[in-house]
Amino acid sequence: MRLTTFTDFGLRAMIRLAQDPQTPLSSAEIAEEFAISRHHLAKAMATLARAGLIVTRRGGGGGAILARPPAEISLGEVFRALNAEEPLVECFQSDGGHCVATNRCRLRARLVIAQEAFMASLDQSTLADVALEPQAFALEAAP
Repeated sequence: MRLTTFTDFGLRAMIRLAQDPQTPLSSAEIAEEFAISRHHLAKAMATLARAGLIVTRRGGGGGAILARPPAEISLGEVFRALNAEEPLVECFQSDGGHCVATNRCRLRARLVIAQEAFMASLDQSTLADVALEPQAFALEAAP
């Protein structure tokens, strides 16, 4: 399974926010720290806000914070919020997609089982489990 860039960026934002849950961070700050596109990260963060996983504030002192403590947000919940529009395969779309093999396909059932196992695994971990450790900056020796 491969994560989309959208999901990757959203997960990065969440694990960074979990590092210091009381400190608001802007998408620009997070994007700079991870050297990723601010524009794409902002879209992922907007999705996370609509899902009620983060709270955002504009203006001075603004930014995003987690809506709940990191230990109360499962990775599965974050993943589902970021992938609501991206089914694993076409036949998983809400309208069934346009797969011509649907009536005789024997792969779909196995993919359902694999996806359920993947999500069950993510549901067992929280943001607290994967929050980033604070960076340790090496002190340069004075000449």
